[in-house]
Amino acid sequence: MEERFESTKRAGLFGIIGNIFLLIIKAFIGLITGSQAMIADSINSASDIFASLMTFIGNKIASEPRDETHNFGHGKAEYIFSLLISLVMILLSVKLLIDSTSSLVHSNYFSFSWGLIIVCIITICTKLGLYIYTRAIARKYNNILLEANYKDHRNDCLITTGTLIACLGAIFNIYWLDGVIGLLIAIWILYTGIKIFIESYNVLMDISLDAANNDMIIELAKTYDSIKGIDSIYSTPSGYKYIVFVTIQVDGNLTTFESHQIADNLEEDLKKLDKISHAIVHVNPV
Repeated sequence: MEERFESTKRAGLFGIIGNIFLLIIKAFIGLITGSQAMIADSINSASDIFASLMTFIGNKIASEPRDETHNFGHGKAEYIFSLLISLVMILLSVKLLIDSTSSLVHSNYFSFSWGLIIVCIITICTKLGLYIYTRAIARKYNNILLEANYKDHRNDCLITTGTLIACLGAIFNIYWLDGVIGLLIAIWILYTGIKIFIESYNVLMDISLDAANNDMIIELAKTYDSIKGIDSIYSTPSGYKYIVFVTIQVDGNLTTFESHQIADNLEEDLKKLDKISHAIVHVNPV
């Protein structure tokens, strides 16, 4: 567990440092040339700094152990901060949509510069490196904060490729392409923000385990000859895993100790499943 949080913290710090660097060079060259696509890209980097900062803070809170007031730990902090990231992304995308539409309507021009090309290439290389690194950790530890981050890094590679195309279009006096790319960037950020919002919202609203995981619980219970059936399965998320409440049927002629021993054994086996952190098994005699 400690390794998970330390790895997430490092990924968050790398994201903050990398995005501050990219924000500075993008904003500088974007304001000098007046490229709407590059300005949109720089605003996207500003949102990335916020996302990396939220990852760092959310991970720190989520790493706190269980206590008297939080019996199952602080894992949901990951989803609260992911929700904040998504809201900022959605707000920024609306601002970019307005600015890019204005640029198209008023036929704004910008000054072509090879500096635009260099900044795009630097951004793509930096973001590709962050994407590969963050994705590896996110998949290893099943972390929604890092999942949001690595998808954002991936999106940035595609977004900046679009910015690069818009900048190259200026060589051939195709200035409207700059506004179009700005619009596409805004739509992409909006889509990603809404997707992260829905996923975080579902967990915070205590979405249950999916059917596939419920089937795994049922199949596991069937391996016990002493379990005659399952009356109910309830679950609630706690951080990146779930707490499950299972009611099983056992022979009513068993002693209290024997029936509880079956429940205890099943609880231990359930906690070995990837998605489950805690299991509480109730016994019904039949």
